[in-house]
Amino acid sequence: MRSARFALAALVATAVALPLAVSPATAAPRPDHRPAPHVNVKLPPHAQAKFNRLRWAAPEGFYVGTAVAGGGHHLEQDYPDPFTHDKVYRKILGKQFSSVSPENQMKWDFIHPERDRYRFEETDAIIDFAERHRQVVRGHTLLWHSQNPAWLEEGDFTAEELREILREHITTVVGRYAGRIQQWDVANEIFDEEGELRTRDNIWIRELGPGIVADAFRWAHEADPAAKLFFNDYNVEGVNAKSDAYYALVQELLAEGVPVHGFAVQGHLSTRYGFPGDLERNLLRFDELGLETAVTELDVRMDLPASGRPTKAQLMQQADYYDRALSACLAVEGCNSFTIWGFTDKYSWVPTFFEGEGSATVMTEKFVPKPAFFALRSTLNQARRG
Repeated sequence: MRSARFALAALVATAVALPLAVSPATAAPRPDHRPAPHVNVKLPPHAQAKFNRLRWAAPEGFYVGTAVAGGGHHLEQDYPDPFTHDKVYRKILGKQFSSVSPENQMKWDFIHPERDRYRFEETDAIIDFAERHRQVVRGHTLLWHSQNPAWLEEGDFTAEELREILREHITTVVGRYAGRIQQWDVANEIFDEEGELRTRDNIWIRELGPGIVADAFRWAHEADPAAKLFFNDYNVEGVNAKSDAYYALVQELLAEGVPVHGFAVQGHLSTRYGFPGDLERNLLRFDELGLETAVTELDVRMDLPASGRPTKAQLMQQADYYDRALSACLAVEGCNSFTIWGFTDKYSWVPTFFEGEGSATVMTEKFVPKPAFFALRSTLNQARRG
C-alpha cells in the first residue's frame, strides 16, 4: 500500500514547474490542482473530480484529518477566529478532509476557563460542521500537563478535590459529545524524553499518582463507551525510550482491564532531522498488542531562507516526509486515522513556537497546494486502488 518512491520525485518536479496563471486575489483558491508553490494555475475542467480530494482519494475506512484552527495562540494573532470567519478556509476544510480535530478548542484552558463554567460554543460549532460534512471528530485532550487554566494550576486543592475535578471534567466533556466523537486523546504527553512519567509538571500525576491515568481512561469510557481512547505524544514516532515507556505501560493497563484502545504518534517533524525510519515498525508493535494506531498531528517544518519562501529542494524533502509518514500508517492494518496539524501556513502554529522555521503545512498562506499535498493524494489514490 505504499506509494511508488520513484514517482514522488516526478510528482514534485511537476508541481514546482507549472507557470503562473491566476492570482489568488482575483480568483477563489482551489486546493485540488497541482500548482507551483506560492502561485495558482488555471483550473482544468476536472478540477473538482471526486478523487482529487484527499478524503475521497483514501481507501474505505481510512480517515484523513486536519486540526481545526482556533483558540490557543490564535487568540494572540491579528486575525479573527479562522474557523468562524474564514469562508475559504472552511470550504477547503469540508471538502478535503474526512476527520477533524479541534486544535485548541477542547483543551482545558479554553473549554473549562473557570471551575464552574464551561465554554462549549466553539466545539459545538466544529462538531455540527463535521456532521454536516460527514466527518468524524477526534477529541483533544483530557489529561495533559500544558494549557491548563490558572484556576486549576494555582488552586489550593486537596487530592480528593483534584480527583473529583478531573472526573467531573471528563464526565462532562466526553458525556456532552457521547456518540459524536470517534477517538479521544485521553492522556497526552505523560512521559518525558527519557521515558519517565512527568511527575513534576503534570498536576494530575504529581498530586494524584500514576494511577490517575488509568482512572481517566475508565471515566472516559463510562461517559462514552463507543469512543476509542488513545495515548498521544510527540517524539514517539520511532522506537526509543519514550515510546518504549508507552509500550510497557499499555501492556500493564491492558492486563488490568483498563479500556485503552489506541496509541497515537503526533508527528511534528523537521527537515533539520532525519525522518524516523522505524515509524512503521513502531506502529506495528502497538498494533500487535491489539491497539488501533494513528498519526494525529503531522506537520513538517523547515528552516526558511531569507526570502521566507522554501526552495524546490526543501519542498521535495518535505513532500517525502509527509509521504513516508502516510505510507507507514497505511502499511499497518490498525492505523486508520491520519491527521495533519493544520493544512495552511496561514494559521500554522509553527512560526509562533519555532523561530526561523515555518512552511510546515501542505498549503501556502494563500491556500495553494504544495508538493506535499500532491504526494499525499497520490499515495492515498494508490492505496485505494490496491
